[in-house]
Amino acid sequence: MTACKGPDSPLAQLQRWYRTPLGAELARLECACVQRLLHDTFGYYLVQVGVTESFRDALATSRIRYRIAMPCDPPPLARPPAIVGLASQLPLASDSIDALFLPHTLDFAPEPRAVLREAERILIPEGRIIIFGFNAISPWGVRSLLRGARGPAPWCGHFRTAYQMEAWLSDLGFALERREFLMFRPPLTRALGPRGARVEALGQRLMPALGGVYVLRAVKRVSTLTPLRPSWRRRRQLLPGRVEPTTRRGGHV
Repeated sequence: MTACKGPDSPLAQLQRWYRTPLGAELARLECACVQRLLHDTFGYYLVQVGVTESFRDALATSRIRYRIAMPCDPPPLARPPAIVGLASQLPLASDSIDALFLPHTLDFAPEPRAVLREAERILIPEGRIIIFGFNAISPWGVRSLLRGARGPAPWCGHFRTAYQMEAWLSDLGFALERREFLMFRPPLTRALGPRGARVEALGQRLMPALGGVYVLRAVKRVSTLTPLRPSWRRRRQLLPGRVEPTTRRGGHV
């Protein structure tokens, strides 16, 4: 994780920040967005890695049959069904997940590209990945620079651009399906009133790339002569007795 100030993990700090007025407004926008992006996504398994509390109700509306969390809290605080592990070494079988949701997980991961490699490994062909990230070229990114890496979450995260993340996804064979931007209000509590709502509407219309959060949905493409179709007649194994080793890393948690 990044060098955020505080005794607990940055993602645990981010979970608490979501309970503040500014964080709650962002959570409202992000929950509506992830519901929209999952509306036409089907399958057996949806896995969410990172902050889980703020999105529990939003993911409950998904048409994917099983929804599994890998929370940022230690095991005693995690609510079932939950899996404990590292985002860069996911304890899941290869080609077993239909959709993966990373809400700001990459903003605080010490090895974000390793997390994306694991995402590519566990997703089935044509599986979807949804990424929320704080946008470096926005007022939120400016505030992050002013606060510095030693401040609290979310400002201590590594803000990036949507285009950098898209390049990383492309390198792994993902094809971008959707790009959106959220939260055009400045990162100030006083911006939550009616004037802030007008700023939000103007930003979406006039400066769509300057939102405080970027949202990406991409699909895992696999080059093959025969189209690969997921089998709906039998349930795939998510946690086999012996987790398959990855060729990209030494092992799994």
